[in-house]
Amino acid sequence: MKALRIFLPAAAAASIFSAAPASAQFFLQKPALAGAPMRGDEPGLAIPLPGATPEELRASLVWTLRAGLNVAALQCDFEPTLLTVPNYNAVLADHNAELKSSFDTLGKYFARTTKSKKAAMAGLDQFGTRVYSSFSTVSAQYNFCQTASEIGHDALWVKRGQLGEIAKDRMRELRNSLVPYGEQRFPGRNSIPVNIAMPRFAADCWTRKNTYDYKRCPLSYE
Repeated sequence: MKALRIFLPAAAAASIFSAAPASAQFFLQKPALAGAPMRGDEPGLAIPLPGATPEELRASLVWTLRAGLNVAALQCDFEPTLLTVPNYNAVLADHNAELKSSFDTLGKYFARTTKSKKAAMAGLDQFGTRVYSSFSTVSAQYNFCQTASEIGHDALWVKRGQLGEIAKDRMRELRNSLVPYGEQRFPGRNSIPVNIAMPRFAADCWTRKNTYDYKRCPLSYE
């Protein structure tokens, strides 16, 4: 019976701590960044691919997600518990076939929409450059790193061939993380006025030996 009494509080404490969010590296309450699923042709959120088919837009999202996780692996390793590097490497290994298929689909898109093989290769290279450049985290590194960590972790648990679903469902969230936000648990900080009494530094407060005369100029004045 005594063992049962010990076990119950311990179990309760364990349930409390296990219910705490794992995403508490930077914020007590992180910003709400989730958004609606993306198609891949949203202005300002996706790299434009005029005339792209749904399959090609899906490939664009997959490749953009890969680029975002790659940027996170390079920029977020300052906090190893985010696991951005091992997550990225695991995603590459586990979803290699879908990533290759998405890259090939993008190559076919540029071959279809340009006039030469050289132009198609240039278009694909420019697309890749623009995708990577779109993940600028100068002002929102904490938001981006934390969000990319969570998405990379979730990408490891989807079935092979379903990385595109993660890309569609979470890309808006990853894009939103590039906007600077701060602590949400205490969004406003009220300043408390503090009045500090300072001594007088007038000439008559000093003796001939250049020492402060506390009798003539006491510190506790208003």
